[in-house]
Amino acid sequence: MAEYILTAEDYYNGLRENKLMGLKCKSCGAVTCPPMKVCDTCGSEDLEVVQLSGKGTLRTFTVSRVPPEGFEAPYCPCIVETDEGPWVPGRLNVDADAATQDLIGKRVTATHYVLPADKYSAGEMVSALWSLEE
Repeated sequence: MAEYILTAEDYYNGLRENKLMGLKCKSCGAVTCPPMKVCDTCGSEDLEVVQLSGKGTLRTFTVSRVPPEGFEAPYCPCIVETDEGPWVPGRLNVDADAATQDLIGKRVTATHYVLPADKYSAGEMVSALWSLEE
């Protein structure tokens, strides 16, 4: 049985250092992110940890106006297609009230976003924060 060579903790610690970490398959060359036990493309367990560029293209987002506990609205959850291939969820760093569909297809760069723990969570949450490139 495969073991995680890049754990969720490793992934989130990388984000805290503004590093987007993933896994590259030694069998097919595909990159998987966030981390999994096996290649997302071919199912191989022969993976190596790699640092992604943290750059990509915004593929979709929405504006959340009714937040779950611990979040402040409005904010924009999003999905970005990284330059290395995987589609990575995160938060879009824009004025949610001014966000339009014209943002889709724009180039973005990842840093990180930390949401403090609240009474309902198991601790602080860390997510990719995607900012528009100039």
